[in-house]
Amino acid sequence: MATAVHKTLIKLSVGAVVMFAFAMFAMPPLYTMFCEVTGIGINTGEPYVATEAGIDESRTVRVQFVTTNNAEMPWQFAPSIHEVRVHPGEPTPVTFWAHNTTDNDMVGQAIPNVAPFNAAQYFHKTECFCFNNQPLAAGEKADLPLVFIVDPDLPPAVKTITLSYTMFDITDRQSGGPVAATTN
Repeated sequence: MATAVHKTLIKLSVGAVVMFAFAMFAMPPLYTMFCEVTGIGINTGEPYVATEAGIDESRTVRVQFVTTNNAEMPWQFAPSIHEVRVHPGEPTPVTFWAHNTTDNDMVGQAIPNVAPFNAAQYFHKTECFCFNNQPLAAGEKADLPLVFIVDPDLPPAVKTITLSYTMFDITDRQSGGPVAATTN
């Protein structure tokens, strides 16, 4: 009987190690590949550097902005404007805002998503609050800047792009003591 229990414990331990290794080493590349294919949860990466392709004034693209908070995030978070119409190639600044409604200093992180998925590779952020964590002191408000360019190579069938952000509470993931409040 003891050997059967011992064999089961060994199998369970090996299974746990294999699952841990899969989660640590196999899942990140698979997730990145999934995001590239679907356009969901796009890595914010580095800021886009505009080229001299010029502005295509012959067409207009509607860009919508949507925000949500993760279930654990108590902040108020919204775009200052819900949509703009832009010419591809034209740098466009917009502002979002956040308000830490709690009595505690917190750090937020916004994760972007672009829809439709075939437009994601043509939507470039040259400046974005999503590139950095957003520390806000208790009760503090902040304007969060975004500058984007819709690539002139955007397929003509795409008339509307929706940029959505989900704000997450990452306060517990920050090390080094209390949060230093800054506004962007």
